[in-house]
Amino acid sequence: MSDAVQLGLGGFAALILLIAIRMPIAYAMILVGGIGTMIINGPVLVLSQLKTLAYGQFSIYDLSVVPMFVLMGAIASKTGLSQALFRAANAWLGWMPGGTAMAAIAGCAGFGAVCGSSLATASTMGKVALPELRRYKYSGALATGTLAAGGVLGILIPPSVVLIIYAIIVEANIVTMFMAAFIPGILAVILFILTIAIYVAISPDAGPKGGAPGRAEFVAATVGMIPVLIIFGLVIGGIYVGLFNPTPAAAVGVALVLVFGLLQRKLDWTDMREALLETASTTGMIYLILLGAELLKIFMSRSGLPQEAAQWVATSGLGPMTVLILLLVALILLGCLMDSLSMILLIIPFFWPVLVEVNGGIYQMADGAGYGMSTEDLKIWFGILALIVVELGLITPPVGMNVFVISSLAKDTPMIETFKGVMPFFGAEIVRVSILIAFPAFTLWFPTVLQ
Repeated sequence: MSDAVQLGLGGFAALILLIAIRMPIAYAMILVGGIGTMIINGPVLVLSQLKTLAYGQFSIYDLSVVPMFVLMGAIASKTGLSQALFRAANAWLGWMPGGTAMAAIAGCAGFGAVCGSSLATASTMGKVALPELRRYKYSGALATGTLAAGGVLGILIPPSVVLIIYAIIVEANIVTMFMAAFIPGILAVILFILTIAIYVAISPDAGPKGGAPGRAEFVAATVGMIPVLIIFGLVIGGIYVGLFNPTPAAAVGVALVLVFGLLQRKLDWTDMREALLETASTTGMIYLILLGAELLKIFMSRSGLPQEAAQWVATSGLGPMTVLILLLVALILLGCLMDSLSMILLIIPFFWPVLVEVNGGIYQMADGAGYGMSTEDLKIWFGILALIVVELGLITPPVGMNVFVISSLAKDTPMIETFKGVMPFFGAEIVRVSILIAFPAFTLWFPTVLQ
């Protein structure tokens, strides 16, 4: 092992240590990447890169979609869309055992399709659905576990900021990634609802039936969901059928959500100011992490660590599926230490060369000769799998950001109960990953048909 590779390993270990002691990941990556490159190539190269690196990173046209979708979600959280979604879902499902919890999952999926943020989905739907779950005397574990798990739907169901960042890292088509996420996203909703049904079948007192709505209430709730369907249909449907690219689609989404909020008189200047400030703060954080990730990638590339790792795996004798599963398990474990966006930016540049090396272009599981798909298909398939396991970091200790968000709303429920409540959904996610690994067509079929 060369000195440069050893330096790369040391830099990676230092990065994990800095993250563990709670240094912001953007600063940790900038520090490790800058110092590491300086040791290998001297300070002149680092200073030369810093002169143009930020502009080169942030002037990428595809990145302009990020603040637009963030703004769309920030405005949507203040316009009453979440209440309308939950009322409609509850009218359809609330009369069944566990139905209100199922309605919360459906509401999270619908709001995630407008918002694109897991934390915002969990927080907004938590405020809407938690009072109803309490009113029907749901157990604390099921109520809070459902909302924490439902929030993870926002990271995969388009539009998803993390999905966009992944596509940019591996140079995949953003529209194709959105298409590929559709069926796995629907599969998650189905599995989560089945999980709740099994939960209440085992513990009936945990999720009592809600009240059946009257005809007028049912119709009114269903009609109230129409604006969400229009927004989703025009934005995501417009992308799917090729009416416009993601950036114009995001601008259309912002305009539609803004018009809805103004027409409903649920949006004032204070709300707009808060939405704009939230967008600026979130976008600035994302861009700073992107800059740190690029500096770290330069350091690691010059150290030769990713290439060394890929070569080691290729000559290790491990089968392609074994490699894939090991990488996904590593993502789950790392999700216990950092947030989803940071993990995608930090880990994917290491893992992607390994998969490309293992793939080899031929799918023959018996002799381990690859995954049987093109590099472009591999980008899509692995991206969806990676995002699903990255989601799990949002509901697993010690970080479990969605759990912390819901616990801040349900102060009467101990956090340990919420973690217990999300475990059945964790199991459902493992089932979903297993299905998508066994049957790649679930991920690749929809983009192929639309294209």
